[in-house]
Amino acid sequence: MKLKVTQIRSTINRIEDHKRVIKALGLGRIGKSRIHNDSPTIRGMINKVGYLLKVEELEEE
Repeated sequence: MKLKVTQIRSTINRIEDHKRVIKALGLGRIGKSRIHNDSPTIRGMINKVGYLLKVEELEEE
């Protein structure tokens, strides 16, 4: 399964750790999306900054 992660809120005035997680996910601007493989590592990152993101599950074809 794949996850489409979209940033929906800004990182201005956020904890530095959270800014680094957003950067590690390949995001950085509102509206930017990336597709990641579903793994415990990615899930943990999403859980940490979930309030900044919208996550959609994509079925693999």
